[in-house]
Amino acid sequence: MQHKKTIKTLFIVVAFSAISFGLLSFTKSDQYFEIAKNIDIFTTLYKELNTYYVDDIQPAKMMRTGIDAMLKSLDPYTDFISEAEMEDYRFQTTGKYGGIGSLIMEQDGYVVISEPYEGSPSQKAGVLAGDKILKVDGRLLKGKTSEDVSKALKGQPNTTVELTVLRLQADGTEKEIALSLNREEIHVNNVPYYGMINNDVGYILLEHFYSDAGKEVRDALQDLKNKHNPKSVILDLRGNPGGLLNEAVNVSNAFIDKDENVVFTKGKVEEWDKSFKTMMSAIDKEIPLVVLTNSGSASASEIVSGSIQDLDRGVLVGQLTYGKGLVQTTRPLSYNTKLKVTTAKYYIPSGRCIQAINYAEKGPEGEVKKIPDSLKVAFKTRAGRVVYDGGGVEPDVKTEPEMLSLIAIALLDKNLIFNYATQYRAKHPSINKAIEFKLSDAEFEDFVAYISKNDYEYKTESEKTLNELEKISKEEKYYDAIKAQIIELHKKLDVDKKNDIYKQKAELMSLLQEEIAERYYYRKGRIEASFINDKEVQKAIEVLNNTQAYKNYLLPKK
Repeated sequence: MQHKKTIKTLFIVVAFSAISFGLLSFTKSDQYFEIAKNIDIFTTLYKELNTYYVDDIQPAKMMRTGIDAMLKSLDPYTDFISEAEMEDYRFQTTGKYGGIGSLIMEQDGYVVISEPYEGSPSQKAGVLAGDKILKVDGRLLKGKTSEDVSKALKGQPNTTVELTVLRLQADGTEKEIALSLNREEIHVNNVPYYGMINNDVGYILLEHFYSDAGKEVRDALQDLKNKHNPKSVILDLRGNPGGLLNEAVNVSNAFIDKDENVVFTKGKVEEWDKSFKTMMSAIDKEIPLVVLTNSGSASASEIVSGSIQDLDRGVLVGQLTYGKGLVQTTRPLSYNTKLKVTTAKYYIPSGRCIQAINYAEKGPEGEVKKIPDSLKVAFKTRAGRVVYDGGGVEPDVKTEPEMLSLIAIALLDKNLIFNYATQYRAKHPSINKAIEFKLSDAEFEDFVAYISKNDYEYKTESEKTLNELEKISKEEKYYDAIKAQIIELHKKLDVDKKNDIYKQKAELMSLLQEEIAERYYYRKGRIEASFINDKEVQKAIEVLNNTQAYKNYLLPKK
């Protein structure tokens, strides 16, 4: 009862404050009165619920539900960050945390190491991808979620964690192995890989825009120039969801010289109207550059790719980017919480905003729509090329997105490619360099035999259509007349599915080679093994090898 009286008193005070705020502010603006009125309604409603609802109400849970619903009515990027979520938020901005440096996933009742980071405590202690986590500090964790295990593995740097894993052996048995790891501050690299694809073309993969993204790109480019003197460079932004706006400017600055306006922001509050210019000399402002983009390239990735395009600094290859032109800022709230709120839109050098959705205008059911092509406005790059706003950054050289086959999706979903790579690693102590590694036909047949013992059922569109035809024919009483044909079609489709593994051999070989290469050479191995079958990388090389064609892409169309 005392608890309820305390809450009741609290809400009377809050309501009184809200009413007072409204009375004082009413003369300034009707909007202030509406705010005060609705705060008063909210607090009195909560007071009545708390007093009369049949069961006890959990204040924190109910308030969080209300906050989430309120913010959901705005845009997907405005969010409330509770005190408990602060550590995850810091990781999202810094890429740093205390732990052992491994990715994990759930599989068959265990949490499994899916990727130990090179140079991390995991790698130093000999943890391997495919290891099943059995115990952490003596606590049995079989059957726990990946979130539970992640919490157990994380901790303050320079503390020890005892790890017991089950590891597959060459003979197919599993051995229990005890490992002692010293936690460190793990810094997830923005640039997990850079190197030379061939003698002429350098490659930089940028996966995040955490702090120091610009420095990592500058260092990578400078190191490539010092050691290999590339004739051209590919900057890969595919699948990069963005991050810190200032790091987008710093990344651009590696290729764009000092005092160039890369992005400016405009918001409702004048203080958010800012211009962001490059602050340093470029590492190289002349080297031919291709930027790879796709539908997963968003926000800061679009600032970089868009500014490179607007300033005619390089050629974009790939697919249309995501279309996020909104800027978020964090605002401190009480009790160590924060509000991540959209405060402005950003505009790249040509003056265009690439935001694809206007969240202020929603349909009757709350649905949002992309800006139609008819409403997009034309802008011009520095050289006079026509570019458009309102829907992402359009590449100069368009490629079709590569879609995985149904059988590949099924095998990945069932972790059969992952598990076969674990088995392969147990039987083979070493392999050739990742960029040279190739599975033999005999090894592919071994993979075929391996998956034949496992379930990887999937439905083709033909099967779905045939099943639907069968269902409708039964409803309409035509099934008996076409039963024989339907049965025959089912048999033919079943045979075709059995042949799918050979039809998609090239694709499956590529996926296997990448997964296996990572077991020996970590992330770098997977990336190097992917180059030869990466159509967009190969297209970028083609563009860069044709000097005149490259120059033509940077000129206005006649």
